[in-house]
Amino acid sequence: MVLRLLLYLQIVYTVYQIHFPLDTHIPAVNVSNLLFAATLLALPFTARGDVDGPPAQPGLLRWPLLGYFIALTLALVIAQLRTPRDLVGDITYYKNALFYPLLYFMYLHCRQDRAGTRLMIILVMAVAFVAGLQAMRQGLDYGFSGFAENHRAAGPFGRDYRDANRAGVYFVMFLPLFIAAALFFRGRWRWRGAALVGVAVLGFAILVTYSRQSYFIALLGLGLLLLRRNLVLAVVLGFALMSMTAYLPDTVTQRVQETQQRDAAGGEQVDESTSSRWEIWDGALAMWRDHPFGIGLNRFPQTIGDYSRYQNKDAHNYYVLTLAETGLQGFAALALLLVALFRLAGRLRLAAPANDPEARALAIGFTVCTVCMACGNFYGSPFLNGAVMGDYWILCGLLERYLRQIATAAVPAATTELIVPTPALTQRFPLAARILPGRRA
Repeated sequence: MVLRLLLYLQIVYTVYQIHFPLDTHIPAVNVSNLLFAATLLALPFTARGDVDGPPAQPGLLRWPLLGYFIALTLALVIAQLRTPRDLVGDITYYKNALFYPLLYFMYLHCRQDRAGTRLMIILVMAVAFVAGLQAMRQGLDYGFSGFAENHRAAGPFGRDYRDANRAGVYFVMFLPLFIAAALFFRGRWRWRGAALVGVAVLGFAILVTYSRQSYFIALLGLGLLLLRRNLVLAVVLGFALMSMTAYLPDTVTQRVQETQQRDAAGGEQVDESTSSRWEIWDGALAMWRDHPFGIGLNRFPQTIGDYSRYQNKDAHNYYVLTLAETGLQGFAALALLLVALFRLAGRLRLAAPANDPEARALAIGFTVCTVCMACGNFYGSPFLNGAVMGDYWILCGLLERYLRQIATAAVPAATTELIVPTPALTQRFPLAARILPGRRA
């Protein structure tokens, strides 16, 4: 019971940590870290679930994450050797970069049975729904009389409009889970109805963040899911959505139109937000050419002023930021991690039984969720932000665990016979080969 409560608290607090910044009075340690440590201490005293029997199975992301951690560690060393600054601040930044992906391992081996794992997946979606309601309320309070930069909703991800883009990335990441449930939960009308409510809330939340990249990513995710469901349905709904754009609030239209502006001579030009990113990216590439192994972890804001007219600015693109700070080796490690995430999504789709609409919806929804996460880091850099990405890593562990439990349930139970996965079983349930790697008595 204690372990389950700690796991629930971690899911909720990860998203709402900015609104409850409790001081631990321990340098570089926050409440999420303490919850993680308490959960680790509770694990040995909890009975194993129906997957974690000895020996424990390694996660599919284990080696890619290890390679990524090594690249970050090397970047930290380079930063200290090249331009030593605030050591405690650098260690805190490094710790946060490593900490939130570790939640994947914790929830993969959380010792909960199938029902407990499923309940935590629902909790992750419920937290996203509540966060969407908070952003929705902020948007309604601001009103729609005219677009203003400081009237952008940030939900639980910040105290003002400056974090609206991060909020937009979070909402577009979890929106596909609700859409997939609405599309693929055949015969479960109550769940489909609840999922449609979630789609409406998160969709509205995305609108009031006024994040243009989030608008595009949300449409991309919706299109992918509709194509997966039915081509004709995708075309019909596509035309329906296009016809409904006229009914969007004027503030949304104004925000989109801001991308293209006209100068004094009447020529078209992009807005300052877009043009500044291009200049920063050019500077980051020049920075990388001067320092092929990277300038060091957490050194981009202090260095970009030497390569552009923007001082103390983020890269607004995590891939560019990774290349500049960690070098080509760090960029390669990140690329391998993304490949592993899509490989995990593919394994989940293969392992989901055809007669289990819930498992199929979760697997397909997670695939598009990962697409949206990857796209969300092209025009921003929320990859290391724990409030945005923490529950995504938790979802990775929970879904891999849940699909393993489904694969295990498909294996006939035996107590005296030696069990060896048959070729047919491992072909239908690829994760069964990893769950049952050898013989057992």
